[in-house]
Amino acid sequence: MPCWTPIFRPKRKVSSKRPVESATEGTAGVVTLDVSELEAPEPLVRALEALEALPEGRCLQMIHRMRPELLYEPAGAMGFCSDTRMDDRGQCRIYFWRAGDHEAEHLARRLAGRFGPWKE
Repeated sequence: MPCWTPIFRPKRKVSSKRPVESATEGTAGVVTLDVSELEAPEPLVRALEALEALPEGRCLQMIHRMRPELLYEPAGAMGFCSDTRMDDRGQCRIYFWRAGDHEAEHLARRLAGRFGPWKE
């Protein structure tokens, strides 16, 4: 049972894009979720679903067109830590890992270090 409950109902068909495990060199253990083309509230819903399903030892890399302000509180309540960065295209990249999962944290911080800090 999820520890979060959306209080909205989409009235349109939503994309079937689901998180994918990254298989590129140096990113094994990363689950990537690109929500940059989705309309609200779909990015929030997808991110919470992906976090809930994230296996131990893995981190979630979320790609969004803006900083998802409403995501940080429920993610924290679910026991996740995060690092938010801006990539070279100006998109927001958020790396999530379970608190205490040192393997996933190390991977997330290494990947996040490739980008500059998020700027409003």
